[in-house]
Amino acid sequence: MRVLSAFGESVAGISASRKFGSVAVIVALAVLMASHTAFAARRHHAATAPAAEEESAASSSSTALGPYSEACVLEPTTDTVIFEANDHTPWPTASLAKMMLMLIVAEKIHDGSLKLTDNITTSRKAAEMGGSQVYLKEGETFPLDDMMKAVVVHSANDASVAVAEYIAGSTESFVVMMNQQAAAIGMKDSHYYSVHGLPPGKGESADVASAYDQAILARELLKYPDVLRWSSIDTAPFRAGTFILRNTNHMVRTYPGCDGLKTGFYDKAGFNVVATAKRNDLRLIAVVLGSQHKLTNFKEASEMLSQGFLNYEMHPVAKKGAPIAQTVAVTDAEAGSIKPVWGGDAGVFVKRGDASAAIKVDYNLPPSIAAPLKAGQQIGTANVTAGGKSVATIALLAPSDVAKRPSLTKRLLSIF
Repeated sequence: MRVLSAFGESVAGISASRKFGSVAVIVALAVLMASHTAFAARRHHAATAPAAEEESAASSSSTALGPYSEACVLEPTTDTVIFEANDHTPWPTASLAKMMLMLIVAEKIHDGSLKLTDNITTSRKAAEMGGSQVYLKEGETFPLDDMMKAVVVHSANDASVAVAEYIAGSTESFVVMMNQQAAAIGMKDSHYYSVHGLPPGKGESADVASAYDQAILARELLKYPDVLRWSSIDTAPFRAGTFILRNTNHMVRTYPGCDGLKTGFYDKAGFNVVATAKRNDLRLIAVVLGSQHKLTNFKEASEMLSQGFLNYEMHPVAKKGAPIAQTVAVTDAEAGSIKPVWGGDAGVFVKRGDASAAIKVDYNLPPSIAAPLKAGQQIGTANVTAGGKSVATIALLAPSDVAKRPSLTKRLLSIF
């Protein structure tokens, strides 16, 4: 992870994931952040009327100072933080706790241990859940896909309990899974005690996570298409249309490019939002925790995303499947040479206006390669550098099959 502060600090380097083959690769370099005044200028705020959301119909009495208590803006392909404010302090998650349930479900769908068509039966415990809900009745059954829409779109606590019990047998066992997963992805300022994020009862502890931890959790969620399919829904029917789910994240309706992710609220937590948006080839994640008013919460997240899109871009370097400019000789083949193709997309995350001349690609290819070749076979690599720093190594592949040239004897026989 690299942090670009609002005070114009430069970044010394960047860590980028390296993937070869058919997996798309996007790499990035963050260079300079906007000046302190540029970000400070957007931190002007007027109080808005308190609004109710999710677990409470009352206005917030959050302990937030100013427009929020902590915030973070992350470019997810590189873990580059382009804005942060108190972003490593544990903060009550409220319903953002459901994001961890979302991740566990999405991973299990991906590995095949869960199916969207699995029927989830409502237990008595799930049916008795308060707060935001879809009013499940004991014994009522819905497909997992419908239950997850209720969780993600409507922040339904009853559906969250039903899904957690289906996966782990009990909510207590599922909470253990949540904390194990948090540790596995590097969430160091977080701890879960519930599957839903409701305010803790007497003698109980609140679910907590820092703004940075929420951002890296969002980064993981973005790897699974089902998550954005759920979180981008504005409204959807439930229970054969007798109940309408309406997204608690107003930004999917009001902010261009926003397609998720989750909101949360109760009095001590204030209004929390994890929002993500994509414009052109650039996706950003904004986390705003502890706002005193819902509209202020969305306004802050929207402004942070807008500042990021205004000041940064993903500069394209290569397109998966496109040929490179260099050729490689092929021996023992009818074709004398081939042009390798990129094994993945490549881009560099830069501050707008920075000269692309600082970006350089070095090909590591043999002078020749012997036939036969298979389409997609790795021929070499390309090393992408920016500002003199290596940011990724990308596979270069054979564009098609190349057969070995027949022997002289076979060629002579073919004549006769």
